[in-house]
Amino acid sequence: MTIKLPKLIATSVVRGSQQGESHGGVFTVNFDKQEGKQHVDWNRTEIDFEGRGADRGLRGITFFGDDIYIAASDELFCYDRHFKIQDSFRNRYLKHCHEICRMETVIFLTSTGFDSLLVFDLEKKKYVWGFHLQRQYERWTGHTFDPRTGTGPRPVNDFHINMIHVDDTGIYLSGLHTNALLYLNSKMEVSEVCTLPAGAHNAQPYRDGLLFNDTASDCVRYVGRDGHNQAFKIVTYDDADIEFSGIDDSKIARQSFGRGLCPVDNRFIAGGSSPSTISLYDLEANQKIGSVNLSMDIRNAIHGLELWPYSD
Repeated sequence: MTIKLPKLIATSVVRGSQQGESHGGVFTVNFDKQEGKQHVDWNRTEIDFEGRGADRGLRGITFFGDDIYIAASDELFCYDRHFKIQDSFRNRYLKHCHEICRMETVIFLTSTGFDSLLVFDLEKKKYVWGFHLQRQYERWTGHTFDPRTGTGPRPVNDFHINMIHVDDTGIYLSGLHTNALLYLNSKMEVSEVCTLPAGAHNAQPYRDGLLFNDTASDCVRYVGRDGHNQAFKIVTYDDADIEFSGIDDSKIARQSFGRGLCPVDNRFIAGGSSPSTISLYDLEANQKIGSVNLSMDIRNAIHGLELWPYSD
């Protein structure tokens, strides 16, 4: 039986880039043809150049009808299927956004710079809800706020919330400093689903367990409730082929930095890494199917990664 390989959409960020240079972009990747195509080059002049990845590049991706929604640091952009900007939406409580996801007619966004989640209503075209995560007396807690008013939280980034997953069971979130996948129920009570290794990205429920980028260990990992642990080593390249090696003194820009993760179905998953590469993994065969490289610039790293939902 011939397996049809997926088409994906990805965003990237470029660390250490200067004004006048690209700060990332939007790509589609066709695994059947083993090729990638860039559709957007993110080189806006108002990007903040202070510190690491911060405001650079494009982040989370989701879809609504024929519209493609892509987050930048502090703005949600609406593109059409030809990658022309149709609209954009800012909010005072959206800062250093990382991942986004859609549930029915709303988009959930991580507002990393406020330790918060925001909800954008696709019908009202407004931000209508916020939740500020806190930890008090060794317990997770938090409170809701209205992002349309000035009564929300102050800027704070204690937990570096960088992942949001929403389904019929509730809201799941995690960050670099949560050390756990958190669950937010309908009563706005926060609980821990499970612990996570330091520096994990893209943690999300998958099959009967958990899927995440074990970034510090340079692998994509699936852990089942039965204790089954499956890991795929992230692709590396010959040092001689890497461009701009050593340019980032913070050592954040490095090979095999795993970020961006997308279940294709119940068998295949796709993961992103730096320099900007997307790899496809087969859980049943326990092997990597292949990789598509978009750039050998070590500063250029995949961020958002989703299935391309359209037939064209």
